[in-house]
Amino acid sequence: MQWHRITHRVGTLMLCILLGSSGVWADKTFQALYQYVEQTYGRAAATRVKAWKVLINTHKTQSEQAQLKLVNDFFNQVRFISDQKHWGKKDYWATPVEMLATDGGDCEDYSVAKYFTLRELGVPMAKMSLTYVKAIKLNQAHMVLTYYDKKGAEPVILDNLNKQIKPASERKDLKPVYTFNGESLWLAKARGRGRLVGKSSRLKLWVDLVERIHQEGK
Repeated sequence: MQWHRITHRVGTLMLCILLGSSGVWADKTFQALYQYVEQTYGRAAATRVKAWKVLINTHKTQSEQAQLKLVNDFFNQVRFISDQKHWGKKDYWATPVEMLATDGGDCEDYSVAKYFTLRELGVPMAKMSLTYVKAIKLNQAHMVLTYYDKKGAEPVILDNLNKQIKPASERKDLKPVYTFNGESLWLAKARGRGRLVGKSSRLKLWVDLVERIHQEGK
């Protein structure tokens, strides 16, 4: 199995602002957010969110490889819980703040939180994709974050099932289905880049997620 490399160009200013830029949780905004979390979810929740902000603020100058491990380990501490049990919905994509405040999430939430946190740390959007896969042993759909060190490189997988970051070729238990990032949605296939099937704005859950991220703390 080969995991294709995704290449794209940001197509609109709005997507660039919402999905391509880092600094969403600037310090001034974060203070209001921290107060909101403490009032809504309690002090323990606010402490978890603050630890996340400290991670972002103190590791921006580290290598991307070090950042990958820090972020992967940080979010993999959060308990796994299904959307139905957690949110009373079949499918709900939580923001990183919602995930940390409630100390729970499923595979999409882990992947989304890692993606946006690495963006805050300065990792380029072009190096990352959110990838739907089939978890073969579990026989179910699953989401992971894929990271490409450079063009043409084999990606590594950030996952909550196997908590070690490994090259895609070592994840025989996963079969890629489709992948997307800030702009584009692709069908994965064994060879080649894959077929572009539409903008990620087609994914209502993704659009709703981004809107909620930019409303947090306001």
